[in-house]
Amino acid sequence: MRSRPGGRAVSIPYVPWEPVDPLGVPRAAYVHVPFCVHRCGYCDFTVVAGRDDLISAYLDALACELSRLESPQPVETLFLGGGTPTHLPERSLERLLELVREWFPLSSGGEFSVEANPVGLSPAKLGLLADAGVNRVSLGVQSFDTQSLATLERDHSPELARQTVEAVRDRFPECSVDLIFGVPGQSLVTWQTTLETAIALGPTHLSAYGLTFEKGTAFWGRRLKGTLASIPDELERSQYELAMELLSACGFGQYELSNYARAGHESRHNATYWANGPYFAAGPGAARYVKGTRETNHRSTTTWIKSTLAGRTALSSQEKLSLEDRARETLMLGLRRTAGVFFEAFQKQTGFALEEIAKPLLARDWLRDCLAIDEERIALTREGRCVADSVVAALWE
Repeated sequence: MRSRPGGRAVSIPYVPWEPVDPLGVPRAAYVHVPFCVHRCGYCDFTVVAGRDDLISAYLDALACELSRLESPQPVETLFLGGGTPTHLPERSLERLLELVREWFPLSSGGEFSVEANPVGLSPAKLGLLADAGVNRVSLGVQSFDTQSLATLERDHSPELARQTVEAVRDRFPECSVDLIFGVPGQSLVTWQTTLETAIALGPTHLSAYGLTFEKGTAFWGRRLKGTLASIPDELERSQYELAMELLSACGFGQYELSNYARAGHESRHNATYWANGPYFAAGPGAARYVKGTRETNHRSTTTWIKSTLAGRTALSSQEKLSLEDRARETLMLGLRRTAGVFFEAFQKQTGFALEEIAKPLLARDWLRDCLAIDEERIALTREGRCVADSVVAALWE
């Protein structure tokens, strides 16, 4: 029996973790589609709004970038994110779907996810997605409260959000709903109502993210000017704890810090990231991890288009990770999963003993209540999930 180096022995969900080969051929692919009607004030993703004139050139550049793969790469999961992929006009959306299916053919039983917003998700576009083999739609609902939607600068009403969730749920086997808590002016009661509304609509998956004020966003500038204020930390924590309690009580297992699913409906694509496995990626701002090297494309959509169509690399960064850094990342990402990181699987995947890489965590007394440790694994406790950023930061100190 493995000795416990520190922390609390706490009952945590048991989900076996299979080691992955970070140097193997990726079996997951992500394609970034940057177009949106409007850039929301909290958004720091690679997005262009009001530039639909770039869509045709974007698709040409995407075809060019994907052709550098030389041959189609079969995958088990494929994810189109953004931006808003379904913002594209029908003919452009159809071309996008044809391109990604050509270069990333999906294995039998594979997961094909597309992000979408309620506005503009017409029956015709839903039909295009279904005909292309999409079997999972992730809806950016964010809230079912009118005031919160206005604060977040969302362009849909609660009623349209409800109608869209129902339309997706009735047509696709996997329906995921994204929600945001920690919104200025959002009370605990308001957040509970949003959660209860989402649950009642019957999605298979829910994501609940705490609002962050990222540097460079409109929200960041408004907070500096004093025209927008964060909610108190205690209230935001209470909202997160409420999500954990309510969703669990209603049959949604929390399998990652921000993600909850009915049994068997967890996101298989995101699991690749949390296992620190390899994956392909294409499009402006897209980040890939292939053969132990992390690469990120340029965030400027126009720069990415020009460089790619000219036959030049559109990378903004490239990093070959050392074995130790790769192991540290594996622990950092693995701790996001409620099942935690398994000693045996970690050593098989990284070549390092988990106790060795986790030393910075195990040596800190203040982290004892944040870590659950048994003979097989290390995981975050409920307290640890509430301060996960601080726990992970300790790995790099």
